[in-house]
Amino acid sequence: MRYWWVNQNQTYRHEVPGGYLWSPKRKANQAQNPFYDFMREVTPGDIIFSFSNTHIRAIGIAASHAYESPKPLEFGQAGAYWNNIGWRIDVKFHELRLTTRPADHMAVLAPLLPTKYAPLRPNGAGLQSVYLTRLPETLAAALIDLLGAEAHSLAKGYYLADEQPAYSASGVGLVEWEEHELNQVQTDTSLEDTERQAIVLSRRGQGLFKKRVMRLEHACRITGVNRQEHLRASHCKPWRDANNEERLDGENGLLLTPSMDHLFDRGFIGFDDNGRTIISPVAHQESLMRMGLDPQHPPNVGSFSSGQRKYLEFHRENVLLMSKYLEHG
Repeated sequence: MRYWWVNQNQTYRHEVPGGYLWSPKRKANQAQNPFYDFMREVTPGDIIFSFSNTHIRAIGIAASHAYESPKPLEFGQAGAYWNNIGWRIDVKFHELRLTTRPADHMAVLAPLLPTKYAPLRPNGAGLQSVYLTRLPETLAAALIDLLGAEAHSLAKGYYLADEQPAYSASGVGLVEWEEHELNQVQTDTSLEDTERQAIVLSRRGQGLFKKRVMRLEHACRITGVNRQEHLRASHCKPWRDANNEERLDGENGLLLTPSMDHLFDRGFIGFDDNGRTIISPVAHQESLMRMGLDPQHPPNVGSFSSGQRKYLEFHRENVLLMSKYLEHG
């Protein structure tokens, strides 16, 4: 279990009742932001302290890993949702009966603040630039003590189970986004029927896309399985993120068994340009072992073409569940 602080001054009224966190991937000027990037490292079961208007007002338990999702409808800016893709995490929130103002307790809290990526200034003032940041266990324990018995019960998982849905009915998640993209293809009158069918089939790693990938790839990069019927052509730049040309580009694909395809598509594994398999720190180690991937000895899967390397860079930047701003052992 890890502990996180989320600053929800602008979004509390949507995110807490809706049961989620959502952040852009980058700042408006496209600069990277560690407080958005940390979304990648939240794991189901992690504790999240919700800070809004100078008080800790709710505690949440993460119910999912981060996944790509359009900006929630309720955030406004009609018409921009499908083109504004960020990170979303399902969270089960519990609004506290007794809230706490951290600024009133800085004699206790200030010495526990991390030197990097702290959620507050030493005087207790909030930091506008912070969305999500990780808390040291000592600071989290002090906050739980200040919040009292209700927070202790939440941290021990005594209740929360059925307090709210795991997702917002008005939100737009991964499935809805893919369905929207699929509908766009199916209703695009500029496409020939054969091209439309090829693009639709490519979503499942089949058809023309798979044939093009097989010109470059001959077996699963990780397991070595080489029987065509047991392999999927997995997009490096996901189908949902790609344009129609990229969806059919053979260099935007690797041959993987279904289990490895799942791990790659959801960002639990990735690859660097030299063929090293990257294991996400939030991947479930025992499950990886059972799937045939030893996380302690990740394989080198060989070289990639220049086109594949370009698409794999997109995957590392936009899909892989690993923040470059946190240290990994």
